[in-house]
Amino acid sequence: MARKTEHRRRAGAANPAGRTEAYVDTSGFIAFLDKSDSYHAVFDQLFAVPPALVTSSLVIAEGHGWFLRRYDRHRATEFLAFVEALKPLTVQGFDAPELVKSRQMLIAFSDQNLTLADAHGLAVMKDRKIGTCWSTDRHLSLTGIKLATTA
Repeated sequence: MARKTEHRRRAGAANPAGRTEAYVDTSGFIAFLDKSDSYHAVFDQLFAVPPALVTSSLVIAEGHGWFLRRYDRHRATEFLAFVEALKPLTVQGFDAPELVKSRQMLIAFSDQNLTLADAHGLAVMKDRKIGTCWSTDRHLSLTGIKLATTA
């Protein structure tokens, strides 16, 4: 993963100012970093020259946990190093006001089995007026957001 981190850091740094933002969900990170993922090729291409990216601190926690359970603590730590090196990436924190927004999304989509991380992602995309989500999870398109895997 370290080799990809350096390559992506250089690619991200070359982004022209003013490009639109894309939200990255846990499944987008996993698909990119896990070569066995069926969407790996799609996300490898997306991360080659990314626009400004936004994610949630809950997504980072989910991703760390996924790599820890699926592989080991070394891969989980590599995931965190990748996220830290990814430029440009904005990480939206999760605090009391974000909890309120996320709960509102959970209520609005109470017929769906949304995780708190999914609901927070929907709230972040709504607040930031993001139109594209890098995810394989159909829940992240509930508000009309276009998933990168359906482009």
